[in-house]
Amino acid sequence: MTIIVKKFGGTSVGDVDRIKNVAKRVKIAVDKGHSVAVVVSAMSGVTNQLVGYCREAAMLHDAREYDAIVAAGEQITSGLLSIALQELGVSARSFLGWQVPIRTNNVHGAARIEEIDPDAILECFAEGRVAVVAGFQGIGPDGRITTLGRGGSDTSAVALAAALKAERCDIYTDVDGVYTTDPRIVPKARKMNMVTYEEMLEMASLGAKVLQTRSVALAMRHKVRTQVLSSFEDLPGTLVVDEDEIVENQVVSGIAFSKGEAKVTMVGVPDVPGRMAAVFRPLAKESINVDMIVQTSSDDGTTTDVTFTVGSDDMNRAISVLRASKETLEYDHLAYDDNVVKVSIVGVGMRSHTGVAQTMFDTLAEKGINIQVISTSEIKVSVLIDAEYTELAVRALHTAYGLDAED
Repeated sequence: MTIIVKKFGGTSVGDVDRIKNVAKRVKIAVDKGHSVAVVVSAMSGVTNQLVGYCREAAMLHDAREYDAIVAAGEQITSGLLSIALQELGVSARSFLGWQVPIRTNNVHGAARIEEIDPDAILECFAEGRVAVVAGFQGIGPDGRITTLGRGGSDTSAVALAAALKAERCDIYTDVDGVYTTDPRIVPKARKMNMVTYEEMLEMASLGAKVLQTRSVALAMRHKVRTQVLSSFEDLPGTLVVDEDEIVENQVVSGIAFSKGEAKVTMVGVPDVPGRMAAVFRPLAKESINVDMIVQTSSDDGTTTDVTFTVGSDDMNRAISVLRASKETLEYDHLAYDDNVVKVSIVGVGMRSHTGVAQTMFDTLAEKGINIQVISTSEIKVSVLIDAEYTELAVRALHTAYGLDAED
């Protein structure tokens, strides 16, 4: 029988009535003859409540006990969904991460999956049951509960689908698929029938919140066909697949934007070998992720200005680190701005077409939007602009690349 993994997030299982609706959706797949594993998140708000309890008990708490506490949310949902399925006449049982087992490393709060033994789930299928698996959690080398970090249930689902060699992994969310951009910004945004792993990975990392980045990377590595669907409407979704499955790629598939950006500029850095390594080494040591980087040398070649972006939450830490290293780095002064946004065009078709970046630059210029920083990859061009121009830029680019839906 065909194996399908279905994942339902917090809004999809927000209360008991919604859990009952999920059970009905699962029953439809079972009635079609599929073997089904369901991965569930905690009910809406439950994880935040559990995190709050931990902080109330002690701001500096044992990460191992934190994991034991916050993993309880998924345990409750998996049990409730199993009961709801049984009430519909569908044989089902719940599995916690350690019962599968989903083996992880021992980085509590942000563990990575190392191995999933599918035997217990396959045995459950052989008995004609649905396996309801608590997402977001696993078991570490020391036998203790671990959690995978925010959005970890998506990763749990894709990893389980890979281990089971499932036909497909269905991710049910509060949206009905992947759009060419945020439809709240661009009403003419179109839902895509298919998108490649690479495009989805870029869009997820650039601000599209439909899928968690780690889950997309995992799906791409193991070639897990993944579908994004609405939990609340019976509509076709978007398939995330290998590039070979798409007959003809659009040059640009989507426009993404990320508001959580900050720009830092070091002015007057001595232009000598090894200085850039000295600039970014202390930032890396503090686990501050640097994204876009541009360097501009002075006319006489003695100094350079270095501009880079970090997450806006990391801006103050980055400034503190650089100020602490001022004597070593010998720069003149720092400038910084968190009122910026990164706008990106994404598409695997860019590999085989020229002039794609030029269209972006021309379009922004026509709208009077100044580009502060540029970065590129094989299938992406990103620019940093003033935040006030976000909607104007996204709408203009969406139209320029022919992505607007027809009326």
